[in-house]
Amino acid sequence: MLTDTISEPESVSADEVFAEYEAALLAVIEAEGADAVADATGLSPDRVADIEAGEGDPVTTAEAADLLALTEDWPDAETVRLELQDHVMLQMSSAVVDVDSLADGIESALDPKEVQQKVEGRQPMTLREYAEIHHYLAVENPW
Repeated sequence: MLTDTISEPESVSADEVFAEYEAALLAVIEAEGADAVADATGLSPDRVADIEAGEGDPVTTAEAADLLALTEDWPDAETVRLELQDHVMLQMSSAVVDVDSLADGIESALDPKEVQQKVEGRQPMTLREYAEIHHYLAVENPW
């Protein structure tokens, strides 16, 4: 899901892509239970409750990886994080998009340096930022 090809990216918005990601996280919390998620991920019960309620700080890709790794459909959290980074870099290469173009093409108010740091994993990336980046690259990618 997080690295799947967005079919017909021109017909969906980055918000719709984000909503799909958010729904997947909520499904994990619902299936596993908030207390079990907190115990298994190291996230505080309050943080899990905030994610479930759509409140508090934005969900990061690291937190999303922690949640998704609780299911049998996903590998461990570290592998998920690395796959997300690899996916963005490969899509940037395939679409011939640099960090300047990417920063200009997404709605988040990130400068090129911030985009580069987030793509490389040196700064936390929110799930919404990832959805915007994934969507933008899908639109720009000719393959």
